Formats: sequence, structure tokens, C-alpha cells
Amino acid sequence: MVWDAWGIPAGHKPLSAQIRGLLMQVFGVSGDPVARRDEGEVSLRESALTPAQRDGLVEVVGPDNVSADHHDRLRHAGGKSTPDLLRRRAEGPQDAPDAIVFPADHDQVLAVLAYCAEHAIAVVPFGGGTSVVGGVDPVRGRFDTVIAVDLRRLDTVSEIDPVSGMATLGAGLTGPRAEELLRAHGLSLGHFPQSFEFASIGGFAATRSSGQASAGYGRFDDMVQRLKIATPTGAVELGRPPASAAGPDLRELFVGSEGALGVITEVTVRVHPVPETTAYQGWSFPDFETGAAALRSVVQAGAAPTVLRLSDEAETGVNLARAGDIGGNAVSGCLAITTFEGSAAHVAARSTEAGALLAAAGGTALGETPAREWEHGRFGAPYMRDALLDVGVLCETLETATTWANLANLKAKVTAALTDSLAGQGTPPLIMCHISHTYPTGASLYFTIVAKQLDDPIAQWHTAKQAVGGAIVTAGGTITHHHAVGTDHRPWMSAEIGDLGVRVLRAVKAELDPAGILNPGKLVP
Repeated sequence: MVWDAWGIPAGHKPLSAQIRGLLMQVFGVSGDPVARRDEGEVSLRESALTPAQRDGLVEVVGPDNVSADHHDRLRHAGGKSTPDLLRRRAEGPQDAPDAIVFPADHDQVLAVLAYCAEHAIAVVPFGGGTSVVGGVDPVRGRFDTVIAVDLRRLDTVSEIDPVSGMATLGAGLTGPRAEELLRAHGLSLGHFPQSFEFASIGGFAATRSSGQASAGYGRFDDMVQRLKIATPTGAVELGRPPASAAGPDLRELFVGSEGALGVITEVTVRVHPVPETTAYQGWSFPDFETGAAALRSVVQAGAAPTVLRLSDEAETGVNLARAGDIGGNAVSGCLAITTFEGSAAHVAARSTEAGALLAAAGGTALGETPAREWEHGRFGAPYMRDALLDVGVLCETLETATTWANLANLKAKVTAALTDSLAGQGTPPLIMCHISHTYPTGASLYFTIVAKQLDDPIAQWHTAKQAVGGAIVTAGGTITHHHAVGTDHRPWMSAEIGDLGVRVLRAVKAELDPAGILNPGKLVP
């Protein structure tokens, strides 16, 4: 990906005339982008890696697989949150790992960790670099030196078991490459988060990723059957599918561990045959409350589609504006998206059942077009965020989840906290929300926040984030549903898991990583 924005250059497009007009009307900005710097103009903190340390790492992975090159360091200088990108674009020296190491396999990862533990070098495991919560930021903690361990060379499919429906994937495989290799065998993982094009299999596991088709295929943690992990104290292999009663499932220690307890090097996942057909349907609801109740009825009846999403009134209106339908004639109220995958018979039966439930709950069918348009552009939203940053508009996201009974309360409290904080700083925001993932007992809420940038937009967002984090905890939501903890959500981990839970987590880390080299400043309070 490019160093100062999301994705690849081909994905970046100028704002449309409609959007520029809205920005002028709502925020008073012209929509004219500020020129970005060339990466050669960026100053990085001088590498602290000593010649002896470099020699030690080269002995493990070879001379071509240790880099302190400006280009490599800059591209491992953090993730892709709005604060990350604002820091990338700011003047002055940028913090970055002192070196990047590219191990070839599990054994080399083990050896790198052993060397770094012995020589007091902090290690940031690095997959696709798509974290939006500070999960791959080069935090040094108490260490003088920090390296990024890039797992891109762990990119093979080592085993496929089509009878059992499992495949063993290297942690460095990206989402598209994994799908390509599986589809050669008529199989699919079906995990399509917004980061799909760039994120890695190991990253999906380490952050408890949840894809856009989770209603049909489950979260990534539901798909994980076995794990292979490298830690500073040795290797761990876990998982006895399909199920076991042999004590607590220790896979749960590492799924969601964010590289703070070990480096996931291999993941065995549940896979399924490539769907025979897909059916698409858009729905409108008069308001968000009615739409949420309709989604709940479908999920609790066991008739959930493969994809099930609901946008609130604000997000529906903005999406129509982006599509050029400023008048909003296509949809009034709130837009829901459903897709159904599987055999022709299964899709026909499931779509008929779900459609009847949605209609009975107040929905109006809109045909295929809205769902097909959503699918066509579903990986493009981060590019829009970058275009807004370019013209002086702050844009960031956050997500949470709660029970169905508490959903309206949580949405109201989050919206109020964001509005009060940002408006109090002098910039009234536009806040949009959608239900992105559903469960029999509850759902997630995904918020997009847009506001005019102040002179210090990082501080502006930090103030809002502090306010909304407190509001989420008070209102009974989880501090993160699928973005993970990283540095951003670490202040609320004690509230999330309790003081005893924190002590348990610290004890596990002390056993696996006694020197504390793994991803300092992330996850563990």
C-alpha cells in the first residue's frame, strides 16, 4: 500500500462535484486537495539498530531479508487509522521501526524472537499493515530498538482437506491470494472484511476479524480450527477439530492476541465450496428502529442471509449522494442490504423465507440494484476517507456491539458523545451508523464520523475518542467488536475484562514473553 494513505494509487479518485458541493454546504471547505509530499521528503527517526544486532538477525534470515531502507521503514511506520495517516502527513521526523525482518517460515520466526528476547529488541508482528487501532505502530516501550517482523513470505497453502472442509494457510497470505489458491480447488474461505484486499490471514486471526459475510459464514474466529504460534519461549500448536472437552480451548489465548502473546505463523481454517449462485436484494425501512427490529426477526428465526446490513437515515442519505441521487428518490428512510449464497435451491428457499420476514416487519423490497452496487464498492470506503483528509475534512470510524435490547440506547449514547465532543471543539459533525454484523442476541454498530478539521486534527479526534470510549463502556457496549484493541482501546481494557482478567492476561504474557518484547503498548493494560 502507499505510505500516506489507504490502498494502491489506482484506487484513489478525486471527489465528485456532488460531494464537493456537500462539503462546502456542510463544512465550508472548498474541496480542493492539498498536495501530498513525496516519500523522499519524509524524515524518519534514525535507526537504532546496531551493526551487531543487524549481523545477528542476518544470521537467522539471510542478508537480503533484513532491511533498514527508508522505503521499507516508512511503509512499516504504522497502520491505517486516521491518526496514523495524519501523523504520516505531518511535518517533522516520523517514528518507524529500526529495521524490517522478513522470515521465511515458522522456524525463522522462532529464531528471530529468541534473538530479540536475548538482545532486548522489541518486535512488532506485521501482516498487511491495515490496523486502524494502532496495532502495528512501532511502540518501543522500554526498549531502545524496535523491529517489524513482516510475515509476507509465509504465503503458502500447506494442506487442503476437502472432505473435512479445512485448509492450512500461511499467516502472510493476503485475503485475495488465499481465495485465489482455494478457488483452484473449488473452495472459498468467505471472509471479506473491508480490509480484505490487503490484510493477511494471520492478521485476521490475531485481531478477531469479522467479515462482511459473517451472517452466513461467521467471524474469522469461528473459522479457526488450528493455530501454529511462535513465542519467545517456544512453539505452540493448538486445535483438535471439530471439538474437544479436554479443558479450556487455548486457541482463545491467541485468537485476538494481536501479536502481544506470540506470532501466529499458520492457521487451519474451515472452508466451503465456492457458492453455486448468489441472490441480491435491497430493502428500505421507514426508520432505523423498524429496520433493526426486522433484522433481529430474521436472525432469531435462523433465516439470516450471507450478508445482512442496515444503514441509518444519515448514512443512507450520504450513500445516495455519493451515487449521484441527491434527491433521495430511490430510498426513503433506511437502506438494508441482503445477499444469499449457496446452491440454487438453498438460495431460493432462504431468500424467500428472509424476504417474507423483512416484509412482515415493515420492509419494502427494492430489487437487486442496491445490493449489487454495495458489493461493487464495498472495499472502497477507505479511499473516500483519504480524499476527505486531503481537503481538510476529518473522517474516522469506530465500532461496538451490544444486545438487541440495548441497541437503540447505545446508538443514542455514542452519537451524543461524538456530537457533544466535536461540536464543543467548534466543528459540528456528521455521524453515520450501520448495523454491520448480527447475532441471535445482538448486533454491532459501525459509526463513520465526518467533521471539519481543526488546526490539530489528531488532538481533535483524541478528545472525541476519549469521550466516546467512556460513553460506550457506560452504555453497555464492547469497546471494540472487530477492529481489535491495539493502542487505541487499551485504556478501556480494564473496564472490558475486569481487574482479575487483566492480571490473568498479564500472567499469560509473562509466561510466553518474559522479556516483554512482543508488540509493546498493545492489548495488555
